[in-house]
Amino acid sequence: MTGPRLAGRVAIVTGASRGIGEAIARTFAREGAAVAVAARTEEVFDERLPGTIHDTVAAIESDGGRAVAIRADLALEDDVDRLVAETRASLGPIDLLVNNAALTVPGRPRSGPATPQASPPPARTTSTRAGSFLEFPLKGYRLHFEIGLFASYRLMQLVLPDMIELGRGGIVNISSLAAFIPGVGPYARPGLPHGFAYGGNKAAMHHLTEAVAFEMAAHNIAVNALLPSEPVLTPGNLVAAAGETNWADADDFAEATVRVATADPAVMTGQILWSEDVLHPELGTRGWLRDRS
Repeated sequence: MTGPRLAGRVAIVTGASRGIGEAIARTFAREGAAVAVAARTEEVFDERLPGTIHDTVAAIESDGGRAVAIRADLALEDDVDRLVAETRASLGPIDLLVNNAALTVPGRPRSGPATPQASPPPARTTSTRAGSFLEFPLKGYRLHFEIGLFASYRLMQLVLPDMIELGRGGIVNISSLAAFIPGVGPYARPGLPHGFAYGGNKAAMHHLTEAVAFEMAAHNIAVNALLPSEPVLTPGNLVAAAGETNWADADDFAEATVRVATADPAVMTGQILWSEDVLHPELGTRGWLRDRS
């Protein structure tokens, strides 16, 4: 195939102000797509988390691409609906969707204006009770699902009519190893839950991906989930607090996302895919690589 792989396509990429989302948005634009760059961040509110939706759009435009910045809080249903409406009005029918946004810590306060901080608060430290299910509020658990799962559910509902009418489409739901942790017991060293709210909504996303793909198979629309095979270096990545030094590249993951987004649904749909398996199929299915030498 010659020329830009996404020429003439219109994409929404959520969580695109920084990190993986930014890399995906920029890569999609370089491949010819017009991209709606969606996130809440219009101003840098914490120096540990640089990047805004306007920065991403400026970078795309400086590369000769086409993009529009749309501020959207995906915990708010009206914002989700508005995101699709504004994208369609600005760029046209939508035939690519990347559901990347997720609740992370540290994160922007969910009320009040975005106020830059002269000095960020100390990073969260681990205690004997940190992250305990017994102390984790239902409100926090619910918020993970509102942003990571329910917004993705609604976005798929809103863009699929465009894809059905066009006779093509690609949806990539970005997932995580957290969906598989802690795994099946019994446990030799039981401890505190590890990211159960984040991992829980990602696990639910896997089933949703398969269910939507099953229904959309008749419409030439591929719906898949994509997971990083190794930790990806992004601003605010919590793994950094644990001393992680061996990182995968966000641009490589973005390339894997393009390949999944353009997959032939007769061959690849309803799948939970690892990025290195997509990038290097000649090496066989390897999945998560961190524990391999």
